[in-house]
Amino acid sequence: MNATHDIEVFFDGECPLCIREIRMLQRRDKEMRILFTDIAAADFDDSKVGVALNDLMARIHGRLADGTIVEGVEVFRRLYSAIGFRRLVALTRVPGLSHLLEVAYSLFAKNRLRLTGRCASEGCAIPGRSS
Repeated sequence: MNATHDIEVFFDGECPLCIREIRMLQRRDKEMRILFTDIAAADFDDSKVGVALNDLMARIHGRLADGTIVEGVEVFRRLYSAIGFRRLVALTRVPGLSHLLEVAYSLFAKNRLRLTGRCASEGCAIPGRSS
C-alpha cells in the first residue's frame, strides 16, 4: 500500500450496494486518502493481504498505512474520517449506538449476498470461486 493513503479498503466489486458506497467515497476522496481494492477482480490476490478471500467476502476489511488490518464498522469509521465526516464518525462511537451499529452491520454482512440477489437455490457462493 502507498504510504500516502490513510486506509486501503477491500470491497466486493460485484456487490451493487457495495459499489454504490464505494463510488460515493471515491467522489468525495479529493485528497486521495483511500486506496480502493476490488476483491472480486480476476487479478486480486488475497495472499498479498494476509486475509483469506472468504473472510474478506464475509466482512469488509481495511488496511491502515502501518499495515494494521481493521474490519467491520471500524473500516467505515476510517473511510468516513478520510473524507472529512469526522462528526458523523464521532456519533458512531457513542455507547449504545456503537453496539447497535456493530449488530446491524453483522446482520447485513451475514446476508449481503442474499440481499443483493447473488444467491442461487443451492446457496450463496462467491461467483466463479469455491465457497
